[in-house]
Amino acid sequence: MDKDKYKQKMQRRKEVQEQRLAEKSQDKGLIIVHTGNGKGKTTAALGMVMRSLGHGYQVAIVQFIKGAWEPAEKEVLGRFSDQLVFKAMGEGFTWETQDRDRDIEKATAAWQTAVEYIRDPHYRLVLLDEVNIALKLGYLAVADVLAGLEEKPPESHVILTGRGAPPELIARADLVTEMTLIKHPFREQNIKAQPGIEF
Repeated sequence: MDKDKYKQKMQRRKEVQEQRLAEKSQDKGLIIVHTGNGKGKTTAALGMVMRSLGHGYQVAIVQFIKGAWEPAEKEVLGRFSDQLVFKAMGEGFTWETQDRDRDIEKATAAWQTAVEYIRDPHYRLVLLDEVNIALKLGYLAVADVLAGLEEKPPESHVILTGRGAPPELIARADLVTEMTLIKHPFREQNIKAQPGIEF
């Protein structure tokens, strides 16, 4: 394609983009779901956390299932302690705890904490990390989570991560991304989890 044709094509594209942007005028707090079997659900959500912190917003993270904050994330996000609240409320992966009643108890406590942050207009973004797993395993009732999401202030965003998001949550969400696993070195090449990539 010669330079003139390319320039004309990009000019048309610019006009279409500007028209699309001009038609969008509504601000609204979003319910965002990151699900699927692929890697990157929490990582993508943490990108939104970083963006929100960069804008000076208050952020809350409630971590379901996982029991400890990964050291590298703590090191970076700990620098925002005046803007960020982090609650790691699980006790580890379900195959490690091996106690369903205790897992339900921990997930319920995490959800009660999460609802407090969801309701609070002080927090512009609330991340519920791995809550979809708690829903998938029946530790939380989908109806309770949907009801809690309805209590969020109009400007606030809530991100729910974890594989196996239930259809009702996907239907309610404003933005849903499914991470698809194509290839993973843990399975394909017997490469262990590595710092900076998995934790």
